[in-house]
Amino acid sequence: MNFSALLDEDQRLVILRALAADNGFEHNESILHSILAEFGHKVGRDKVRTLISWLKDQGLVTVRTAGSTMIPRITQAGLDAANGATNIPGVKRPSPGMG
Repeated sequence: MNFSALLDEDQRLVILRALAADNGFEHNESILHSILAEFGHKVGRDKVRTLISWLKDQGLVTVRTAGSTMIPRITQAGLDAANGATNIPGVKRPSPGMG
C-alpha cells in the first residue's frame, strides 16, 4: 500500500469518528475540514468532498446538502467501522481501546 492510500484511509476514519461522536451524527464539510486539520491532515475542501463522496458510495454515510455544502450523516455501517466492529477496505481500523 502506498503512502497516499494510507493517508486516505486515516482521513476517512477521522471523518467517521467525528460523525460518530456528534450528538446528531452529522457535521458539515467545513467542520470536517477543520477536524481533519486538527488531526494533522491539511487538505483542501475538494479533498474533503471527495472523501465524503467515497464514504457515501460505500454506504458508510448518507449526504444531504444545504446550498452547495455537503452534510454527511453516519450510517450504522459507518458506526461499526468507526468503532472497529467491522473492517472496511479503504478505512483505517481504529486502534484497540479507541472505539
